[in-house]
Amino acid sequence: MAQADVIAIEEHFATPELQALNEEAGAKGPLIDRLNDLGDLRIRDMDEAGIDLQVLSETAPAAQALDPEVAVRMARRSNDYLRAAIDAHPDRFAGFATLPTPDPTAAADELERAVIKLDFKGAMIMGLTSGYYFLDDKKFWPIFERAAALDVPLYFHPGNANKAVYDVYFKDYPVLQRAALGFTLETMTHGVRIIMSGVLDRYPTLKIILGHLGEAIPFLLWRIDNGIARQMKLPRSFTDYYRQHFYITTSGALSNSALACSIEEMGIDRIIFAADWPYQPNVPARKFIDAAPISENDRQLIFSGNVRKLLRL
Repeated sequence: MAQADVIAIEEHFATPELQALNEEAGAKGPLIDRLNDLGDLRIRDMDEAGIDLQVLSETAPAAQALDPEVAVRMARRSNDYLRAAIDAHPDRFAGFATLPTPDPTAAADELERAVIKLDFKGAMIMGLTSGYYFLDDKKFWPIFERAAALDVPLYFHPGNANKAVYDVYFKDYPVLQRAALGFTLETMTHGVRIIMSGVLDRYPTLKIILGHLGEAIPFLLWRIDNGIARQMKLPRSFTDYYRQHFYITTSGALSNSALACSIEEMGIDRIIFAADWPYQPNVPARKFIDAAPISENDRQLIFSGNVRKLLRL
């Protein structure tokens, strides 16, 4: 694959067949047009922002809200669909696999197929499985085992909160359910539970990516560490797990102070560029890193150096 100067890794598409099975099937307009496009429109938007490569992933909820048998079939079709798009534009696109997490064993097998046969760079997991299950449940550990064996990362992407949580937290203010607050709470909880579960002790080479500058966890590391240590003892500190196993991206989080906190807590080698296209536009995401008060070496590490190493691009 050609080396790229700017690589964005939380960039979405929609498989029409899979989209029709999910709740957003009736959505129309420019957003859906962009999700459906894997050619000229997308590349033109990338070129406007100076983005050389997108690592693409099926938009939420992907295959994770379907019955297991349907999820397995549709995840495979999604991954084959994406591979065809990459073949058409091999210098502009790479892929994260869609996984049929309702069938964890099949999900592990599909991850292996996607990495070995389709040359995908890992997988993106879209929140809760079946609207209920976090990935720390041991039934999902075959996915982690396979990711560690393949030496590829898993990207934890936000999804909607469980309905019971929605009814208590967001029903009165539904605007908060998604990007304003709910996505952060759901994905932050996912990341914290993974550390608490022991899966990182079982699979010590496992690598996990979180978007949106780590879903606020870098800001909260000391407090989480202190709160856990007062009531239980982990084999390592929470902060140690987070810094050694997690990478974070700049998707949808264009704040210099938040970026500075993330670099201070994680180190520059853990920060990766992403735009969250088409839910967030490419140009502001690019301009944000271009103008960030960091060194040129750090800027290039964020834009491409770190992700080339992580994904072996």
